[in-house]
Amino acid sequence: MSAPEPTPVPPSPESDDQPVSVGRAIVDALRGVAHDYTTLPLKRAVLFLAVPMVMEMIMESLFALADVFWVSRLGREAIAVVGLTESVMSLIYAVAIGICFAAGAIVSRRIGEKDTARAAQAAGQIILLGVGLSALLGVIMGLNAGRLLAFMGATPEVVELGRPFATVMYGGNATVFLIFLINAIFRGAGDPALAMRTLILANGLNLILDPCFIFGWGPFPELGLTGAAVATNLGRGIGIVYQVWHLTRGQGRITLHWSDLRPRAEAATILRTSGNGIAQLLISTTSWVGLFKILAVFGSAALAGYTIAIRLIMFALMPAWGLSNAGATLVGQNLGARQPDRAERAVRIATRYNVIFLSLVGVVFIALSPIIIGAFTTDPAVFAEGVRSLWIVSLAFPLYAAGMCLEGTFNGAGDTWTPTRLNFFTMWLGQVPLAWLLSSPLGLGPTGVYIAVPIAFSALTIWSWFLFRAGHWKAHVV
Repeated sequence: MSAPEPTPVPPSPESDDQPVSVGRAIVDALRGVAHDYTTLPLKRAVLFLAVPMVMEMIMESLFALADVFWVSRLGREAIAVVGLTESVMSLIYAVAIGICFAAGAIVSRRIGEKDTARAAQAAGQIILLGVGLSALLGVIMGLNAGRLLAFMGATPEVVELGRPFATVMYGGNATVFLIFLINAIFRGAGDPALAMRTLILANGLNLILDPCFIFGWGPFPELGLTGAAVATNLGRGIGIVYQVWHLTRGQGRITLHWSDLRPRAEAATILRTSGNGIAQLLISTTSWVGLFKILAVFGSAALAGYTIAIRLIMFALMPAWGLSNAGATLVGQNLGARQPDRAERAVRIATRYNVIFLSLVGVVFIALSPIIIGAFTTDPAVFAEGVRSLWIVSLAFPLYAAGMCLEGTFNGAGDTWTPTRLNFFTMWLGQVPLAWLLSSPLGLGPTGVYIAVPIAFSALTIWSWFLFRAGHWKAHVV
């Protein structure tokens, strides 16, 4: 028997268009006050969901920046190792986030239908799937860490330096998998504050442990570059313990029981939705792998500079993903409650907020790119590539913001095939070939790779807008 749902806060009589108290919304959101997001006025609903989701993504961004900040003290080869390893890890992220799309869509739909028992069963199947896939990937990739670095174009010296780091990261990928999946379950259920607290704990520990393990501060062993991987997996592992404790003790809308971990018929729906989601992210992330492989031809300075810039860009994009996830959760819950027009209005509100936020960040990155990159490296060659790539990629930030929310709409509805198709044409058939064409045949070098990124994402956003307006996603069934 499922645990009783938290008593929701009664909906306010205000309309969706009336102003809301941002301060009060932030306080309530961070406290994790329970709400029925299918009846709450939409501006409040977006804020209540977005605030903890944005905080969650800020913590994920800080984790990425902390790694590259401390690793940059070890030299350009160490930064290149992190960039190359993360480009391959992005394949693992793709599989995990692809399953997260299914988790968010299915759990939020069941919550919208007021069926918490089936939501818990879906959560159990999602966790089982994540454990199995992460174990398989950990064994295969961990045993071939050096070969994967070499395949990505690393020099023998970089392979030798980076093999232990990559082995720990690939072999311990279950910490990435499970922390992503369980947080997606929390978000889909309307418990974003639990996801936020998980990453505050996990990535807060990483921020502390990173320099301790890298440089051997205090009682910690000096592990150099490998210490960054140890700190990451340890911090995330403790975060998973915290998640499981909340899932099994009934601290949120979903309570997980042992019976929910038995294979069930709904696993087929999860696999189907996850399959499209995984393909969607694999297409996107392998295109980033392709960009790193193209850049590897131009040496470690280009790789290191681009790695720093991309970490900074991800720092900005992660909070924007929080707003996108808020919109996706509202889409799933409101479609479950048979309110498709309300789902569409939620997306429009989230998109407007996201465009304003990322436009401001883009202006800062373009104007202050030398100062920002200068905080991460003193190597003149790395500095030049980092500055150039940062301001070029930042040019299309407003379109990135809109594209995130529009693709989040399809994923929130469980229509993971539409973004998969979009990513295939704009990334594989657009971004990678264009990057190669501009960088080599047309002679622009690394700059050609940087230019291809905003062009591809602009095309993705424009196409997504037309499909969003068509409205077929409203009728999707999961």
